[in-house]
Amino acid sequence: MTAKMHLAETDEPPYPRMPPPSSDGDDFDGLFLAEYGKVVAIAHRVLADRSEAEDVAQEVFIDFHRQHPANATFAPRWLYTAAAHKALNRIRGRRRRERRELADAVGEVRLAPDPGQLVETSVERREVRKVLARLPDRVATILALRYSGLSYVEVGAAMQIGPNSVGTLLRRAEIAFRKEMKDAP
Repeated sequence: MTAKMHLAETDEPPYPRMPPPSSDGDDFDGLFLAEYGKVVAIAHRVLADRSEAEDVAQEVFIDFHRQHPANATFAPRWLYTAAAHKALNRIRGRRRRERRELADAVGEVRLAPDPGQLVETSVERREVRKVLARLPDRVATILALRYSGLSYVEVGAAMQIGPNSVGTLLRRAEIAFRKEMKDAP
């Protein structure tokens, strides 16, 4: 596979053709009509599934509508980035689900858990909770959100920060966590 992503090869365009926005319509309606095709195309490029790309586009517009005014100057940029992230998260989620299903199918006969491993896991979890309690709220929150399974977009929305900032803040939080863990008594 080349480093370049290719559009799925179909006879129809990867996104529906939308009429230009009407000047007398609602701002959000205008934004939706103007950007929907591009948002679907971005998601389609990643997913190669038109139906799923349209689902992603709807989620992106709903998220944007809940968080921002329709006339925000950054709206197109936000929508495009969110579409790419959500589509990538769908792929990641699909892979995780496939791995879980495979593990469940292979491991239908499970052995009883090792009591020593259970105790060790319990102790590790307690230590993690203690370290999180010592960290500043913002740092602990971003770690908890991300490691509970939220995507960067979802973490950004929950913390009221741009999804592009989540990676940097998460990396700093992980460094602070490791340092605090190392310094723990």
